[in-house]
Amino acid sequence: MYTLAIDFAAVGVKTGQFILSFSILVVLHELGHFIPARLFKTRVEKFYLFFNPGFSLWKKKIGETEYGIGWIPFGGYVKISGMVDESMDTEQLNKAPESWELRSKPAYQRLIVMLGGVFVNIILAIVIFIGITWHWGEEYLPAKNVVYGVHASELAKSVGVQEGDIIISLDNKTLVNFEQLESKLVLENPKTMQVQRGDSVVSLNVPNTLSSSLAKIKKSIPFVTPRFPVIVDSVSKSAVTMSGTEFYKGDTLLMINDQSVQYRYEFEALKKQFADSTVIVTAKRGEDTVKVKALVSASGQLGVFLKLPYSIFKTVHTDYTFAESIPEGTSRCFTTLDNYIQGIKQIFTGKVKANESLGSLISIGNTFPAEWDWYKFWTLTAVFSIILAFMNVLPIPALDGGHALFILFEMITGRKPSDKFMEYAQIVGMVIMFGLMFYALGLDVWRLFK
Repeated sequence: MYTLAIDFAAVGVKTGQFILSFSILVVLHELGHFIPARLFKTRVEKFYLFFNPGFSLWKKKIGETEYGIGWIPFGGYVKISGMVDESMDTEQLNKAPESWELRSKPAYQRLIVMLGGVFVNIILAIVIFIGITWHWGEEYLPAKNVVYGVHASELAKSVGVQEGDIIISLDNKTLVNFEQLESKLVLENPKTMQVQRGDSVVSLNVPNTLSSSLAKIKKSIPFVTPRFPVIVDSVSKSAVTMSGTEFYKGDTLLMINDQSVQYRYEFEALKKQFADSTVIVTAKRGEDTVKVKALVSASGQLGVFLKLPYSIFKTVHTDYTFAESIPEGTSRCFTTLDNYIQGIKQIFTGKVKANESLGSLISIGNTFPAEWDWYKFWTLTAVFSIILAFMNVLPIPALDGGHALFILFEMITGRKPSDKFMEYAQIVGMVIMFGLMFYALGLDVWRLFK
């Protein structure tokens, strides 16, 4: 029997961030089509946030365009006269082209309208990355500063990583940012990994199958995590202590019921064993050692918030002026795009299996944090914006890139594809896209229950 445990509060926060992020992306993407269409005096019949099969939550007609909000909170669309789109409204094609229809416009104007959404998504990603760089700067944890070494997953152990190793380089190239380890293992395919083990440097062979193995494991199980001591950052009002002794900020927790804990991962595993019971926690407070009698909740919580690696280890933080943020933010944008393209290559070269890396809206929504975090929200929005631009420019019928490809063919050869051909191409493209969407959704549902 399988039990699907769901934290509805976390799901709600993730869903809220996902809907807001993609609403921003979709509205601006569709504006990229809408604005040039109107500049070229093309009629736009509908502009919708979300899809509205059957009915709309809200709609209002202004001029020739009906603006509205649909009831399916994913995506959106603009319906441009004289264009075969997702609505498959082909009745207009049986008549001679009207001056306000897109199909009557010069090829270069149609190309601009088709690629307007992609252009806006690229600009949006660059602007967001610039804003993030200017507002938050850059902070990262140098790999060399993970002084307590790493806690190795089973996958890491299979490669030869041991508890306490300090990972210093890949193919003898220094690993600067600890958080980039997994992406480098997947995208750069290093042959070796160098670790500091005691007083020695040990070189480990990295198997070719590691990329595929990393795609298989759950996202909640990192390849390695930093080991760090259990230090109280703050105490919740829900903490229940007895005998007059309480937890204090700065306490280093050493033992639970005489069982030693040195690092956070050991503490998390041990306290769950004492769920819904009273324990004696030994803590170091300054030069003294104190014992706190406390209740572990049924969910395995002590009511204390612990320091995270970034507040324990020495990190590197860089602030940027607005002028400095422009090239740095732009560089981050295109580095993100390059990493995504490298990931796609991994699938097509067979190094990563499609059924282990593809995901639907469920996977995308799950990338947002369980607590609202504006830095992560805007970072993910920028990442998805550049990915949306890349996906839409692919030469697949039904996508912007497919329409653009046919227009380029027309501009080069002087022969315009027939309306009937465009209709069939749209159908083929939609079958491909819906097939991929349902395949990815099926994979996500399978992973949830698996």
